[in-house]
Amino acid sequence: MTTVSELHPKDRLLRTASRLFYAEGIQAVGIDRLVTEAKVTRATFYRHYPSKDDLVSAYLTATAEQIRDAVGRARQGRTPREALRAVMAVLGDATLEDGFRGCQFLNAAAEYPDRTHPVRAVIDDQRTWLFGVLRDLSAAMGHPDPDHAARVLVLLHDGAFQAAELDNAKAVRETLRRAVDEVFPAQDG
Repeated sequence: MTTVSELHPKDRLLRTASRLFYAEGIQAVGIDRLVTEAKVTRATFYRHYPSKDDLVSAYLTATAEQIRDAVGRARQGRTPREALRAVMAVLGDATLEDGFRGCQFLNAAAEYPDRTHPVRAVIDDQRTWLFGVLRDLSAAMGHPDPDHAARVLVLLHDGAFQAAELDNAKAVRETLRRAVDEVFPAQDG
């Protein structure tokens, strides 16, 4: 396993930022702390990330890639119903991780309320992607209104990620798992 000190400076910055931004909040972590903990200079920081917002966008983009990879693996070789259950399980499993602090995208949106800010474009892209995955699976299952079904599932995701930080994460995960069968009752015949 590669240690942080063995990583390229750009990767050290991103890994450090990902850890600190998620644990403490984006606005709470300054550039001085990032460069100190990543063991890079300010010049190195600015060479790779012209601004802190560029690093925030990179952090959210890397997070999105991890989620998309996990969801892609969960869908592979499954029927639409099995795939939707697996996707919701992947999302629910995230709530059980050590240090869970809610959804990175919802947290960032709270810190970047200006909908025209470039960081919000990364957030919006991830939410559009998630909605699309859930809509496509809903349509493949024959739901009469796949857009509505996807909106319900996105709301469940958002609520689950907030509730898991405040309540019992295992119960929240179980609710997400059960939601598939409640939103998409098995069809007879």
